[in-house]
Amino acid sequence: MKIFVETERLILRELLPSDDEAMFELDSDPEVHRYLGGHPLTNIEESRKIIASVRRQYIDHGIGRWAMTLKATSEFMGWTGLKFCTELRNNHINYYDLGYRLIRRYWGKGYASESAVASLEYGFNTMNLPVIYGTADMNNLTSRHILEKSGLRHIETYNHEGTPSAWLKITKAEWTGLRSNL
Repeated sequence: MKIFVETERLILRELLPSDDEAMFELDSDPEVHRYLGGHPLTNIEESRKIIASVRRQYIDHGIGRWAMTLKATSEFMGWTGLKFCTELRNNHINYYDLGYRLIRRYWGKGYASESAVASLEYGFNTMNLPVIYGTADMNNLTSRHILEKSGLRHIETYNHEGTPSAWLKITKAEWTGLRSNL
């Protein structure tokens, strides 16, 4: 098992086939999917396909979403990290996207923010990326706040499958400037 990043409270590691039950718990919750089109998973086989797809991204692109686990207990909390997006979204293709999704009992504890900052750090300092994007449903104020708190700027609103969505970005220069001011 490859660990990509450790933070004060989290271990961000590769997603494993054995994460299937926890991924199903995450993605079968209608509240988790509230701002994701409202289509929660209905069987564990769908979770297994998602994990296989992410593991393929590791091979094809050298990056994919990571399992987010509590350092103290190794509990699976959800996923986080960067994804190389090859599908067209908001007139962009072949870009790196920052994302996260947590099991509901872990909401509101700062884990998404902690993982987002760690993911940006990895993207800019380990992968030497020039820019990282993020997107969120305009009504998902919590997710938008996490992205902005992490340093991304809302640069425009676009229509994603009929839903007004925020398009955010941060450059390596902006990230370096934010980090040097701490």
